[in-house]
Amino acid sequence: MASIDTVRRYVPQLRTALVLAGTGAAGAYHAGVLRALVEAGVKIDLVAGRGIGAVGAMFAAVDGGSRLWAQSGLWRSPGVRRTYRWRPTLRGAAWMLAAAFATTLLPVAALALAAVVFPVGYFLVLIGVEVGGDLSTAYGGWLRTVFAPSVLPVYLPRLVVIAVASLLALLALDVIERALRPRGRRPGRGGLWWRLLGAPIDRAQAVAWFSGGLWQIMHGSRVQRPNADELGRRYAELLQENLGQPGFRELLMLVHDVDARRDVAFALLAEPYRGEFLQGQPGEDAAARPLETVDLSQDAQRHAMDAFAAALCLPVATDPHHVTFAHDSAWQGETHRFCDRPDSTARLLEEVARAGVQQVILVSAVPSASGPHALGAARRDIRGKAGEYLLGVETVSLQEAIDVRRGLFQSLFEVRPAHNPVGPFDVAGCYDERSDRKQTLAELVDRGYQDGFRQFVDAVLGASGELIEAPPAERADAPASFSARLAGQD
Repeated sequence: MASIDTVRRYVPQLRTALVLAGTGAAGAYHAGVLRALVEAGVKIDLVAGRGIGAVGAMFAAVDGGSRLWAQSGLWRSPGVRRTYRWRPTLRGAAWMLAAAFATTLLPVAALALAAVVFPVGYFLVLIGVEVGGDLSTAYGGWLRTVFAPSVLPVYLPRLVVIAVASLLALLALDVIERALRPRGRRPGRGGLWWRLLGAPIDRAQAVAWFSGGLWQIMHGSRVQRPNADELGRRYAELLQENLGQPGFRELLMLVHDVDARRDVAFALLAEPYRGEFLQGQPGEDAAARPLETVDLSQDAQRHAMDAFAAALCLPVATDPHHVTFAHDSAWQGETHRFCDRPDSTARLLEEVARAGVQQVILVSAVPSASGPHALGAARRDIRGKAGEYLLGVETVSLQEAIDVRRGLFQSLFEVRPAHNPVGPFDVAGCYDERSDRKQTLAELVDRGYQDGFRQFVDAVLGASGELIEAPPAERADAPASFSARLAGQD
């Protein structure tokens, strides 16, 4: 599955984009493919992404991909296992509920243990070991103490009440803490119970983990990391100042505005592509385009990390990321909720085409849709079930995107695994039925590296051979406009 287009070949003179699409642990596969392309010297003019692919795109845009795939990199370090965990409040609540439940089971557990202790003690007495009688006597005395009227009816209810009260206090503190957060809070509707529950998965650790790695690329670990706005501004300035230098590439990220119900593209492009990208096409609503684009090369530089954080937010599973726009922007100072939209790959390819791209390398960790005799055991854990649903959505949307948008480009190449047991939330690895063992994210990075070489470097670049030079007809000074390509597709 090296290439979608078997007629056209890879032409390095064409404007080329690397598009990374995926969620959660798929970023490990992206890192491996990126390493293969970088080592092979593949020319990439623009990197684009959605979901965890937007994170990889931000690293690749500033020549920081090695921070992702290295032996001590972000996807191989143990710290990545702490990303996308259950919210701390829910973890604490689960422990407290378990403590309360275990407290109520203490009498039953004591009786069940007696069914083991007394036979063992009797057997020891039969074989002449004196300690057997002492064991039975001591345990019987302890049972009488536990079930005494002055102990069991008094302390058992108290322990349960303490555990339940601690649970309620923890949930209340969580509500208060979220209400007092200074940045981008929005009033919400719904009962108190839903406020107590909130989103089940915490994305804060994922944002901190990957943004910390990005900051180390920019300034090293000895310099204290600034706040998100300042980090976004410094990142955009670094990329803008170095566009055109080896290793630095234009950037495009796609996230979803929940409040406006629009997909929004955050981009930092070089001229002349920037102007055409920001302008609406003929026949489009001219007022709608500014609502769906954020130019990171201008005053909106601080929003680079907003797009970064929003791409790590999953619908329903995590809290959305709040973005407060400037008063002189198209949204006039409003605060909107942003998250990833797993089925937005087609829109991402459309935005890539608007940026003047003629040739695309599309990378996804989602295997192709399976056929008969490929069933496996269903996941029973909640995170596994959610991951299976996300994989289904991404698989269908990815194929639709390829079928619908391939006409926008002269060539579209695809890099995907033949088999990938690791789901979006399996950041600690998972069990693979086919190999009957646990597979880790480090192995997924290596698989991406192998697939990148096998499906693109060897299959496409190697097959091109001496024909890698473009014939005169393919050496266009400027790509056709997006509207012209869209009309040709229709």
